[in-house]
Formats: sequence, structure tokens, C-alpha cells
Amino acid sequence: MPTRSPALVLLDLLNGYRVTQALYVAARLGIADRLATGPKTSGELARASGAHAGALRRLLRALVSFGVFAEDAGDRFALTELGALLRDNVPGSLRAGVIFYGDPRHWKAWSKLEESVSSGETVWGPRAAHAFFEMNAKDPEGAAIFNAAMTAFTSAVDAAVVAAYDFSRFATLVDVGGGQGALISSILRANPDLRGVLFDIPPVVEGARARVAGAGLTDRLQLVAGDVFTSVPPGGDAYLLKWVIHDWDDDQSLTILRNCHRAMPADGRLLLAERVVPERIDQTADTQSIVLADLNMLVLTGGHERTATEYGVLLDRAGFTLTRIVPTPTPLSMIEAKRA
Repeated sequence: MPTRSPALVLLDLLNGYRVTQALYVAARLGIADRLATGPKTSGELARASGAHAGALRRLLRALVSFGVFAEDAGDRFALTELGALLRDNVPGSLRAGVIFYGDPRHWKAWSKLEESVSSGETVWGPRAAHAFFEMNAKDPEGAAIFNAAMTAFTSAVDAAVVAAYDFSRFATLVDVGGGQGALISSILRANPDLRGVLFDIPPVVEGARARVAGAGLTDRLQLVAGDVFTSVPPGGDAYLLKWVIHDWDDDQSLTILRNCHRAMPADGRLLLAERVVPERIDQTADTQSIVLADLNMLVLTGGHERTATEYGVLLDRAGFTLTRIVPTPTPLSMIEAKRA
């Protein structure tokens, strides 16, 4: 098979934003759920979704080329394994994540990447400690999209985290900034003797109640609302923060980490579930995911992904000693530290 020329490879890369928007529109129109009962024509899908039949067919055929849908000779479209992930409210669904990536809030922020690269400043996002409170108050729809996306993204990696790290040696695990509880719920289901505390800002905790109850974990998972920049709940022998520290610069991260340090016992453990940037960048898909996430932090939050060395320095400043980094089959790693 002929090797694609460098020019064609670069042009393929340029198409990335178009694919994102095609996936976003398909997710917004609920195409995958409409195909759950079997193949349908573009006309049938257009009538069900309120879309223009000809334009929808073009969208579907574009996504067929990426393996998201399949097409037969009768102009009928069907779900593939990839496309099934666009269904709503099914195990492993990434529909909420796709909507978050394609939503105008996220989309417009990334259009200002040049501004962020030129200034070194974020153009949108939690630049201050209370930004997530403010986002929930000022833009509840955007907050709901964000929270649903974080749950979807977590559900894509939680099994790998549970398999990679032994949580059974702990009695109580405090999930700091744990969102709607997707990860800690998976951890508790896999470790029946473990109890948990889910800690996040009040509106997020309220949104988690139904999910926790539906998982049958109400008696083992306590929900606590508060502000991570003020304090975190005491009483845990392990404190878990997933995709929290990467949101913030070093000074704000140190505030969070020191609050955890004060809350935990002398023999407690700090667990950061984060992407770890390789010291040298390669061209693997996982590395690409990590460094693009780092750009996302530049644009959206003012935080950044860190190398193992950078995490070691940050943890040391917060009063911890980095003990080990446990990789998973995903771009996420478990960073374990103890009180120094």
C-alpha cells in the first residue's frame, strides 16, 4: 500500500475539527439512539430528528467513512461499535462528552488558542478559586454539559483505574472534586468493604444524589458539599483527586493539596488520577491525547498537565512524598503520595 505523502498527512490532521463537529451534530440529533432498533434510511432519520434529509445523508456518509456508522446498498444506515457509544444513557456512552467537545462554549474557546499561546493566559475558564461556583450560577446549562461530560469521560477509564490500583487496603476513600460520583462508585462496587465520601461543590453534589442512589450505594457513600479551596472532609485514610490538579496553576494546586494534607492521618495516602506528560514526546495516540489535553488546560482553565518530575516537585512543596506512579491502559495514571 502506498505511503501517504507528508502533504496528505498534514491535510488529514487539518480535518480534525470537521470530524468533531460532525460527531457533535450526530450526537445532538440523537442519531445513534434512533438506530438502536435497527437500520434506517436517511429519510426516516431525517423525519424523526427534524433534519433536512439530503443534508443528513451527507453527514451520515461522512461518518460512515470514519467507521461511526455503516451503510448498505439500500441507503440504510446502521450502528457500528463506535457509533453505539453515541447512544444516550447506556453503559459506556460518550454522547455527553461529544456534546461537550462540540458545544459552542468549548468550540469558541479553542478558536482563541493563538491568543493563549501569545499571552500565556487562558481565554476562558476557572482562573480563580471560585470559578466553578460562578459557572454553575451564571451558566447552569454549560455546567450541566460539563458535569455530564466529566461523568462520560470518567466512565471510559474507571474500569482501568479500578483494575490497576488496589483500593482494598483502605477503609474510607474521600473523592475530592469527584463530580457526579462515577469513579468512586466503580471503586466501591469493586471493593465491597470500602466506604466512601464524595466531595464537590453544592450543585454538583445535589446532581449526584440520584446517580448514587441508582447505584445502590447510599449506605456506603456519603455526599458532602463544600469548597476545596477552604477545606476537605476529614476521616479518610486515602484522598482521591481525579482530573482536579491539572485544572489549576501551581499556587492554586498547592492550596488544594495542603488542604488534603491537613485532613488526612499521618499514614494516609494521596491519590491523583491524572495524565502524566512523558519527559520526551513520542507519536503514540496516548501521548497525543495527553499533550492535546495540556493545550486544553492552557485555553480553558489556566492549569496544565505535568510530567512525573513536575508532580514530584509540586507534591514535595505540599508536604507529600511521591511514592509511585501506576500506569493504566489509558492515558490516565495513578499518582500515589504519602505525607512527608
